[in-house]
Amino acid sequence: MYKVVVHRAGGYEQLKLESHPVPKPGDRQVLVRTEAVGVNYADVCVRWGVYESARRLVGWPITPGFEYSGRVEEVGHKVTHVRPGDPVFGVTLFNGYSTHVCAPADLVWPKPQTLDFEAAAGFLAVYLTAYHGLLQNVVIRPSMSVLVHSAGGGVGSALIQLCKLHNLHVIGVVGGSHKVEYVRQLGANAVIDKSTQSLWLEAKRLCPDGYDLVFDANGPETLAQSYAHLKPTGKLLIYGFHTLLPKQGGRINYLKAVLGMLRVPRFNPLLMTSENKGVVAFNLSFLFARIDLLHTAVSDLTTWIEAGSIQAPKVCSFVLKDVAQAHRTLEAGETTGKLVLRTASPLGESYSPSH
Repeated sequence: MYKVVVHRAGGYEQLKLESHPVPKPGDRQVLVRTEAVGVNYADVCVRWGVYESARRLVGWPITPGFEYSGRVEEVGHKVTHVRPGDPVFGVTLFNGYSTHVCAPADLVWPKPQTLDFEAAAGFLAVYLTAYHGLLQNVVIRPSMSVLVHSAGGGVGSALIQLCKLHNLHVIGVVGGSHKVEYVRQLGANAVIDKSTQSLWLEAKRLCPDGYDLVFDANGPETLAQSYAHLKPTGKLLIYGFHTLLPKQGGRINYLKAVLGMLRVPRFNPLLMTSENKGVVAFNLSFLFARIDLLHTAVSDLTTWIEAGSIQAPKVCSFVLKDVAQAHRTLEAGETTGKLVLRTASPLGESYSPSH
């Protein structure tokens, strides 16, 4: 089999495509021959060596990747819900950038029939993040006002759709005019294009009384003002710090990163109590132990995607050997939807599983 291995922190040159033996599944594991794997910003952070769960749980070397789709190749003898040949999708705590994934059976599910393999590979990480943030961290009520940063990206586009599905008033923020129509089509009530508009003046105009929820993965660029624009009882939900890690050519500018750390707001519990506002932060990779939450989320999301109530993010795909180009494209921030790596032919040519 082929997999991408990162032996030490660095730029794109650290993404090495290597040949390794195919793993053997344990009693409660499933071996999947992947068709495609999702690419997420967290994978870039893994390559840089700054992703906390990667450092704590794995170290070097490491294979990035949290999500995949494919067909079951082999199952452990205690696995009954899928069989060899079944189309599946799933999440994995790293090791996704591979032609084969050996995963705990609890983290593998039948692939929705409405999704092809590429769409399925880019579905779970963003929708589980959005679902956990919106439906497992706060109590929502119809007509609540929600501001979603990076609304044209994977998690942002999922959040827009889940907000509309639950009758919330949602406003998306994008960084380029080419993303505005895409976010409108997803169901946003309004879209703020911060490349041509004053973000916070427009946010205030659209919701003068403040927001019930603000979803922010930007980091120091927007966190303080996101909190300031909450109404009383509002919640700021944080699930990333993209602007904390300025980069050029695939590498972190550590001086700017340190300066960014100094700009991260310190939320004071006493002040939050008097203002009646809250801050919630979460990381999907530390959720994998909560099988109960994951199964509830996947059950609902599968029902909604098969009913046509939500749609998978738009997909841009690369072959596995072009993983560096996929990372370069993701870091540029110009895409909408999700990036995936096609693994059925990892070298861009015919491929035999016996390799």
